Amino acid sequence: MNQQPGPGQLVRDYLFLRKAVGIIGFALPSVLAIGNMILHGPGLERSISYYYYTDLRNVFVGSLCAIGVFLMSTKGYDKRDAVAGGLASVFAVGVALLPTTPDSNPTWEDKIIGALHLTSAALLFLTFAYFCLRLFTLTAGNPTPRKLMRNRVYRICGWIILACIGLIAVVHIPSIEAMLASVKPVFWLEALAVMTFGFAWLTKGEMILKDEESATSKEQAGAAKKSG
Repeated sequence: MNQQPGPGQLVRDYLFLRKAVGIIGFALPSVLAIGNMILHGPGLERSISYYYYTDLRNVFVGSLCAIGVFLMSTKGYDKRDAVAGGLASVFAVGVALLPTTPDSNPTWEDKIIGALHLTSAALLFLTFAYFCLRLFTLTAGNPTPRKLMRNRVYRICGWIILACIGLIAVVHIPSIEAMLASVKPVFWLEALAVMTFGFAWLTKGEMILKDEESATSKEQAGAAKKSG
């Protein structure tokens, strides 16, 4: 007879999922940029999405699909977590499988798919911000001092992501885009947003600002009870 995992093991598995999302998100921009430089020499693509058209395509698609699967598995204090996780999962897979519009001779189909890609990317970043500002800050009972510190980290991360979204819109203004084209501002802003969300998930997975053992045990017991 197979033995059911205990509450402690379930909590550890769930924390591992959070850390996995954080590690993939935090590392993805650097892996894409450095990997492509190793293969083809110095230079950045104009955005993270354009790495779909490089030899790093499988890394780009696989990482986003993995994030999507992990987000689909998230559970939290109420249905908002499940809904946000499900939507973020769909958006992440959309970004991965619906490539951005190519530079050279795009067809009308390429343009439609590219528009769907941009829509998925914008909604994904907005969902990332929602996770940080609204969902990650929830707690059961009285928050510990470390939990209050983590909440400050989540809010800072959420506002950074929103700022990146706004600045991406600004740098797409034709005059500004032409002036900053050589700097690749969209890549840097997307990278900052993705890495910030990854950092928030690493914090959520207790790699950063972990509670004292006694407090953590109580929090894990409460989480296990909720997921039971």
